[in-house]
Amino acid sequence: MRSVRTSVWLCSAVVVFGVLCLGCTAGKYEPTWESLDSRPLPNWYDDAKVGIFIHWGVYAVPSYGSEWFWINWQGSRTEEYVQFMANNYKPGFTYQDFASDFTAELFNATEWAELFARSGARYVVLTSKHHEGYTLWPSKHTFGWNAMDVGPHRDVLGELANAVRATGQLTFGVYYSLFEWFNRLYLNDKLHVFMQREYVDGKVWPELQELINTYRPEVLWSDGDWEAPDGYWKAKEFFAWLYNESPVRDTIVTNDRWGMGTLCLHGDFHTCSDRYNPGVLQKHKWENAMTIDRKSWGHRVNARLEDFMTTDELIGELVTTVSCGGNILINVGPTKAGTIEAIFAERLVEMGRWLEVNGPGIYKSQPWEYQNDTLTGSVWYTTTKGSSNRRSNFRTIFATVLDYPYKTNSVRLGAFSNQVTNIAQITMLGYNTALKWKPTEDGIMVEFPPKNEIDRLELKHAWTLKITLTAQWPLNVLTEGVNLV
Repeated sequence: MRSVRTSVWLCSAVVVFGVLCLGCTAGKYEPTWESLDSRPLPNWYDDAKVGIFIHWGVYAVPSYGSEWFWINWQGSRTEEYVQFMANNYKPGFTYQDFASDFTAELFNATEWAELFARSGARYVVLTSKHHEGYTLWPSKHTFGWNAMDVGPHRDVLGELANAVRATGQLTFGVYYSLFEWFNRLYLNDKLHVFMQREYVDGKVWPELQELINTYRPEVLWSDGDWEAPDGYWKAKEFFAWLYNESPVRDTIVTNDRWGMGTLCLHGDFHTCSDRYNPGVLQKHKWENAMTIDRKSWGHRVNARLEDFMTTDELIGELVTTVSCGGNILINVGPTKAGTIEAIFAERLVEMGRWLEVNGPGIYKSQPWEYQNDTLTGSVWYTTTKGSSNRRSNFRTIFATVLDYPYKTNSVRLGAFSNQVTNIAQITMLGYNTALKWKPTEDGIMVEFPPKNEIDRLELKHAWTLKITLTAQWPLNVLTEGVNLV
């Protein structure tokens, strides 16, 4: 069991966490990390908390192992992949031959968007191009290897962008792989120790600008950066254009994967690693990009039931992430036909039902002075933005209990040991009656409603206590608008 208590967060005079960048004008940001890192985080992103990641490309056709199928088969020549091809495809079959079977005949962007809205997500990030180089939009810079020229013969990205925005709930974003495993321009630059930039100047920059100018995504999730320094990718120059001149300069957010030395250091939000969930408060806004299928980001026909996270596990991941100041980006891998399998849909819909009740403790929340309770390790805290404003008479704390207390039907909370006299009321989200509670030597004991009532109201997976405090709280608390830097 873990106790995490934060010190006062110091607010930068320039960067204010959760404040929308209004009036960003051309030339405001210089192509230096010091200048670029001073950009305020657009507040829509911190408020959203929950996103959907979609890994979809030609790798959905073999649908075996992972989305790294091509490099595992013909790069490292991993025995498992080589044998799979030998057993199932004729000699001479190439990876490009898979593309004609990437038909997406059942792809319905509206159905996808409606599912993501039902999940309770607030933004969607689609792999516009993965490391295989195949683009899901008709890029002028990827002739013959995009979703219009071969495969679906559709602007998949454009269709989804329109459908996502039509929900009125979801913001649209894109993932973009900087490098391509077998692109000759990239491999030649690599051969020259990245001292030349033919691939960046002729492919990456034009493609990224085309993507931003045409589809106006509000998330740009970069990847494939680790082989070359950020100077090769001209990342700082691209950021300056993105933040000063692009059509989404005031609202777009970017991650930290823009070259060696940028991971977990630069960008609007940090990802640090795949499936990153540190379990403690971070000094900078971060995101937990994770998968429901624990072993792959893309679709796999060889996935087994135990490979998928349960709904309880998914909601637990969400709760711990948000409690520590992060957003969660939950990945699904569609089939080559363009469908999202029922196991993914079921997890997302169950999460959405939970968020319908417990959303007040998630959306537009911020970390409290405690993240994890000192006595009951399965309890995680958030507080509502603005509730810590000293002009307010009350402050709202949300305590989400991940493990049901079957033995006692009550939960011990050590985080309130010094604030017992400030507690005005405790309720459970989804249950209208105030709960009984009492002080103890080391905190408070909160009694849950009768279990039959909880079951009747279909309150499951995790249970959120809403704890209302009067205004006399300690001074070392978070205040609205404070920045994580």
